[in-house]
Amino acid sequence: MSGETDLIKLYSTKILALAAEIPHQQRLDTPDATVKRRSPLCGSTVTVDIAVEDGVVARFGQDVKACALGQASASVVGQAILGRSLAEVETARNQLKAMLIEGGPAPQPPFDGLEVLMPAREFKNRHASILLALEATLEAMQTALKADCA
Repeated sequence: MSGETDLIKLYSTKILALAAEIPHQQRLDTPDATVKRRSPLCGSTVTVDIAVEDGVVARFGQDVKACALGQASASVVGQAILGRSLAEVETARNQLKAMLIEGGPAPQPPFDGLEVLMPAREFKNRHASILLALEATLEAMQTALKADCA
């Protein structure tokens, strides 16, 4: 019974609200880079389109097909991503990973909304889905910036 109670707590009202309101769900017509990431464990996928100007995210689009936790993560990322640099996205991904895997604190602003996913620490099978949005965004930024330098 406690496993069921933990799962109910995991899918809090806040997580479900975030999952229902994912920003930037329109794909970009002319992205600088597109990356699709999939979690092999659960099948969740996130596709990110990104346009970078002056080293920061200028336009962002995402297609999210994930569990409520992956959707909530994508929602927080979508709310915070515009104007962010590669270093900020990489830091957020590293901090989220540390929060989930090592019991670290929530990511710093502007990605501090990911704190809502702290209860997922206990559910290792959900970690990959939660990380998808930031990992796809990070890879897309790296690709876009590399293309800029070429």
